[in-house]
Amino acid sequence: MFEKTEKIFGWVYKFFEKFDFNTTVESYIGLLVNIALLSGIVYLIYLVCRFVLVTGMAIVAQKTRTKFDDLLISNETAKYMSHLIPLIYIYKVVPVILDDFNSWETIFGRLVGVYIVLLTLWIVISILKAIRDYLKTKPEYMDKPIDSYLQVIMILLWILGAITIVAKIFDVSTDTLVKTLGAVSALVILIFRDTILGFVASVQVSANDLIRIGDWITMDKFGADGDVIEINLTTLKVRNFDHTITTIPTYSLISDSFRNWRGMINSDGRRIKRHILIKANSIRFIREEELEDFNRIQLLTNYIQKKQVDIKRHNNLHEIDKSLSINGRNLTNFGLFRKYITKYLENYPGLNKDMILLCRQLQPTQYGIPLEIYCFSNDKRFENYEYIMSDIFDHILAAIIYFDLEIFELPAGKNNLEG
Repeated sequence: MFEKTEKIFGWVYKFFEKFDFNTTVESYIGLLVNIALLSGIVYLIYLVCRFVLVTGMAIVAQKTRTKFDDLLISNETAKYMSHLIPLIYIYKVVPVILDDFNSWETIFGRLVGVYIVLLTLWIVISILKAIRDYLKTKPEYMDKPIDSYLQVIMILLWILGAITIVAKIFDVSTDTLVKTLGAVSALVILIFRDTILGFVASVQVSANDLIRIGDWITMDKFGADGDVIEINLTTLKVRNFDHTITTIPTYSLISDSFRNWRGMINSDGRRIKRHILIKANSIRFIREEELEDFNRIQLLTNYIQKKQVDIKRHNNLHEIDKSLSINGRNLTNFGLFRKYITKYLENYPGLNKDMILLCRQLQPTQYGIPLEIYCFSNDKRFENYEYIMSDIFDHILAAIIYFDLEIFELPAGKNNLEG
C-alpha cells in the first residue's frame, strides 16, 4: 500500500518538475500573437464544421424516413462533433506555437487532451442515447430494460475515460495506473455497492426475462401494485393503480419475492376464485314433495329427473326403507345448489368455457362450510373482470334462498340488541 502511495506522489512531483516559468517579454508578445492567430483559425474551422455537420445533418434528417438521424440531432451528436475537430487541430498545433514555452506546452497540451477525451465520451454517449431512443420506438424492444444496458455501458465508459484523463495529466501509462487503482478497489466497491448490485440484478432480470416494461407486478414489501414504467440500473419504477409512483431497488427483485401478472395477461382468461360460507345446520335432505318445486328451476329440471330415476332404481334394488330420509341415496339442498351454480356458470356468457370451471366444497370451518367458485373470465380488463365476478355472485347470493340455505355472517350490534 505504501509503495502505491509513493508512486502517486512521484507522478505529481514529475508533473510539476517539468514547468519552467523563466521567459522574456518578447516571447510573451509572440505567444499572444500566435494565440490570436490560432483562435481565429480555430473559430473558422468551428464555423465550417458546425455548418457541415449540424446544418447538413438537419437537412439529411428532413429528407430521410428513418427517425434515427432525428434522434442524433435531438441528442446533439453533431454539435459535439463540430467541437471535436477544432480541438484536435489545437492539440496538433500547440507544440509548434508553444515551442519556446515548454512548461506551458505541457499544461495546455494536457488540458486540451483531457477536453478531447471528455468530448469523445459525450459524442459516444449521445450516440448511445440516440440508439436507446430509437430502439424504444420498436415494438420488439419496448418492454426491454434498455436504460439498464445503457447505464452499464456509460459507467464503463466513464471509468475508462477517468483512467485515461488521470494517465494523461500525470503522464503515466494506463496499465500502471490500473494496477495502482487496484489497491483501492475495496473502497470503489463500497462506494458503488448499489450500482454493482443493480448491475448484477439487471443482468439476471434480463437474462431470465423476469420483468419487462409494461408488466403488472405486485410487491407488498414496497407497496407496489401497478405497471412497470421504467427499469434502470439501480431502480425500478412502478405506476400504481392509484397513479402514485413506487421506486424499488433493482437488486430487490432478486433478493425478495414479487408477483408478475404477465402470465395472466397473456392467458385466455383471468381467474375468479372466491367463496361464500354456508351455515352447516341449514344443509338437509330434500323431501319427495319438495322435488316438484325444484323441478321448476329450469337449469335443474333434466338433472333432477335423471337423478330421481337413478336414486329410485338404487333404493328399490337394495330394498331401502325410505321411512327415514337418511336411508339409501338422497338429494340434498346443498348438492342441488352446487349443481345449480355449475349449470349457471356453464351458461354464463362472460366466462371462458375452455378453462377450468367448477363449484367446489372446501374444508368446513368454525364459520361454516366454504362453497368456492373457481372459473376464468374471458375479459381480463380490470373493470370488466370485476363486473363479471360481481354479477355472478349477485345471482348466487339471491338464489340461495330458493334452496333453503343460509349464509354465515357475524351478528351485528342490532341483532344482539334484538336477541
